Amino acid sequence: MFQFLFKYPAPTFSKGQFVLLGPWPKWALLLAVLAAAAGLGWLIYSRLRSAAPKLRNWRAGIIWLLQAALATLVLILLWQPAITVAQLKPQQNIIALLVDDSRSMSLANGANDGTTRLAQAVNLLQDGVLAKLQEKFQTRLYSVDSHLTRVPSLKELQPSAPATHIGESLKQLTAETSDLPIGAIVLLTDGDDNSGGIDLDTIAALRNRRIPVHTVGLGTDEMPHDVEIDDATLAPRAMADSRLTATVTFHQQGYAGQRAMLSVRDQEKLLSSRAITFGGNGKSQSEALLFNAGDAGAKALQFSIDPMPGEENRLNNAVTRLVNVTSDKRRILYVEGEPRWEYKFIRRAEDNDKLVQVASMLRTTENKIYRQGVNDPKELANGFPANTDDLFGYQAIILGSVEAGYFTPVQRDLIRQFVDRRGGGLLLLGGRFALSDGGWGASELADLLPVSLPNRKNTFERVPATVELTTAGADSLICRLVDDPARNIEHWKTLPYLMDHQDPGTPKLGATVLAQMKAGGRTMPLLVTQNYGRGRTAVLATSGTWRWQMSLPLGDTSHDMFWRQLLRWLVADTPDRVVASVPHQELFDDGHMTFSADVRGKDYLPAADASVQAHITGPGSVSATVDMTPVPDKPGTFQGEWTADKPGSYMTEVTAQRGGQELGSDVFTFQRMDGVAENFHTQENRDLLEKLSSQTDGRYWRPQDLSKLPSEISYSEAGISVRETKALWDMPIAFITILVLLFSEWMLRRKWGVI
Repeated sequence: MFQFLFKYPAPTFSKGQFVLLGPWPKWALLLAVLAAAAGLGWLIYSRLRSAAPKLRNWRAGIIWLLQAALATLVLILLWQPAITVAQLKPQQNIIALLVDDSRSMSLANGANDGTTRLAQAVNLLQDGVLAKLQEKFQTRLYSVDSHLTRVPSLKELQPSAPATHIGESLKQLTAETSDLPIGAIVLLTDGDDNSGGIDLDTIAALRNRRIPVHTVGLGTDEMPHDVEIDDATLAPRAMADSRLTATVTFHQQGYAGQRAMLSVRDQEKLLSSRAITFGGNGKSQSEALLFNAGDAGAKALQFSIDPMPGEENRLNNAVTRLVNVTSDKRRILYVEGEPRWEYKFIRRAEDNDKLVQVASMLRTTENKIYRQGVNDPKELANGFPANTDDLFGYQAIILGSVEAGYFTPVQRDLIRQFVDRRGGGLLLLGGRFALSDGGWGASELADLLPVSLPNRKNTFERVPATVELTTAGADSLICRLVDDPARNIEHWKTLPYLMDHQDPGTPKLGATVLAQMKAGGRTMPLLVTQNYGRGRTAVLATSGTWRWQMSLPLGDTSHDMFWRQLLRWLVADTPDRVVASVPHQELFDDGHMTFSADVRGKDYLPAADASVQAHITGPGSVSATVDMTPVPDKPGTFQGEWTADKPGSYMTEVTAQRGGQELGSDVFTFQRMDGVAENFHTQENRDLLEKLSSQTDGRYWRPQDLSKLPSEISYSEAGISVRETKALWDMPIAFITILVLLFSEWMLRRKWGVI
């Protein structure tokens, strides 16, 4: 219908340029239109109104508009309108047909006819599209999976490839056909790209050659019955026998309101599971899963949701994530200013933790200290460390009921550097000489604290206080005493009251309140945490948690569990001198990766002059050494690249030296998994296909409209093309418009009695 009215197909107008072929200039046309409109207006005003005095102003205006539009259209036609458009020269250009033959193309096409997506693509081409293209152009057929492969016929296509790299295939095509006249690319796919999308360089290469990419979307927007895990996030490192929490994100279709089992396994060993209830169809949903990290070692944990009845794709119900569980000992320096029950019970809770050791110095008199947990007689013999070598050997510091003035200015600066530069943890407890009563709010370390302390004394009171979790505390591993989140919140409400509390002031922006206390009609923060520099700080505004151990029933481990988890939080993320990392521990089908390392000297300042190497071992006796290079403008940061050619698990040890002296080492693991990515995101990725076609001046096609492709694909400036000029003055729509304007104007004048 469009071509009947406008004489030419729609792409002629969308891709063409409007011109006027008449011998007169464009400004003359504008003057003629204005003169005609003014003349008609004068005639209507002077003659029509005198002939029909009852004609209202708005009616006269309508008649003027119709006559002016008619005059304008006639004048434009006199100026000989035309459109110039580039068209591919027949039989001199190549149309590249790219057909996705990855495993996701073996899924149903969504039409309920039993055919696969690949079969649908083949049928579309065989149903006249390919033959019509071959009448005008040369054609080349390619399969698209992890790379681009030219195939002799459609019969060679089999939906078995383990990956789809659309961007890489397009880049390969532009490189291999740089000396060939490619007129257009037709891509038939479901858009399930596993390479992270199409980069700007590929788009730029296509645009430079003006090659349009016409995309044909196959598949369905959503699977009728499917459960798919989108992600599972958890810390890549953990201490042995520590509790971990993972957030599993998933969506489903067709099972709203039904229940399923969410589990995590270490190989065949079930670590944890819990029942979940599906939300709305198609909506993203997140659930937390708590489990024990177990013994030390590199572990590949599988998070899965049990298959549901009638589920069409069960291969996307599980994902694997790597965790490096370490058994390195962590040490905490605990400074206590007076003998008290809290000190005794904290040390008792720590005794059951094999990986965390508390070295404590208790001030018994003004000039005497009592040491516990030291490794040798010289440790802490002279009191609190006065240099980085001694202090930076710890991973965390606890300051009990001790005033800020107890430490020298040098020692207070060391505490700051311990958190900021070393990346250690700092915990301040409530007490008679703690927080505001110890002068910490007026000290140079006030900005380290997660709270703004009150500007007053006597903030420590021996008054009972009850405790309850905040929303953030309910999600925190520090406060998880019972695995079930709802029961854990209720359990905290049943804990024995504290016999003292201290006003910690106001939490700072960025701080997190995990627990709060109620005393004397007031609600105040109890446990507040905050990240500072490379480290973290916390305030626990009481010295009375020991009552939990004394008042709870025999066998209740709430007190010990809370303190073990709090102490582990203090030390777990304290970095060593070498910290290695990789953006993604799971590599899908492509083994290339970039990894980095943050290297510091003994003083924990960036070691920009270090020599850094990565030693990689993997399956099949794979062994490689990569020299890592400094990253510009990032002192102490080094980077390396490597490609894992075989699927499997790899371990990388990064070592650093300076001047022949060992600075330290770190280990990370990664895994190459081939053929897994195709199991996920199996619905049609229409957003990617529409974006690709629009960025290359192509078009997104629905399968039912593909028969129009051969007639429209010619309009392109790629390859060998010619620019044609097509006259528009004799378009049927122009004459129809003239007749409609004439008839409408005549009918209105007759109706209003002004003929």
